Amino acid sequence: MRYVALICARGGSKGLPGKNIKLLDGIPLIGRSIQVAKQVGRIGRIIVSTDSEEIAEVAREYGAEVPFMRPAELAEDTSSEWLVWQHALDYLEDNDPIPVDGIVNMPTTAPLRSVIDVENCLDEYEKGDVDIVITVTDAHRSPYFNMVKNNQDGYTSLVIPGNKIVRRQDASSVYDMTTVAYVAKPKYVKNSNGLFDGKVRSVYVPVDRAVDIDTELDFIVAKAIISMKKI
Repeated sequence: MRYVALICARGGSKGLPGKNIKLLDGIPLIGRSIQVAKQVGRIGRIIVSTDSEEIAEVAREYGAEVPFMRPAELAEDTSSEWLVWQHALDYLEDNDPIPVDGIVNMPTTAPLRSVIDVENCLDEYEKGDVDIVITVTDAHRSPYFNMVKNNQDGYTSLVIPGNKIVRRQDASSVYDMTTVAYVAKPKYVKNSNGLFDGKVRSVYVPVDRAVDIDTELDFIVAKAIISMKKI
């Protein structure tokens, strides 16, 4: 099967300015995504979608292609990443004569992913009867046990009203979605409106490889994990 890795990296991050090229242990976040993608033998091309010439330059230095610049309307704070995926697939359809069997999205925000995490996603995808494979990790909280919401009357209640579970061990298993990797059918991405419109399966990733960097605190946590693994 032929896979193309897609790394989406716009220039206007607000939570952590300059995030996509911020150095983590000497390597920019986008460089870490590219390095892992290059080690996955089933990935034939690595394409970066960005609106930033600075990010594009770094991406090329690490061996990725930047065959187009992302339109401004797809690089706003409110822009849908799903539409960015569709835009990249439109480019491939128009410019690459060889069909793509799967698009492998590898966000820069999960710099601690390993090659095996991506390989596991590809293995799950190749089992068939699935439109998209996502990655998950252990949830920090459970709606069946210790998640609450503030109501319009000013009081606080359980997310699931009437739930009688009082021990975490008795709660149903739930997971946090991660940005480690996604593997999707190109046709599904082109013809649907989001992740959960079709058949979805998941691959588990250990918490220490599933850090999702959106804030400075997330970045500090990622640095700490790298430091601990060096000991």
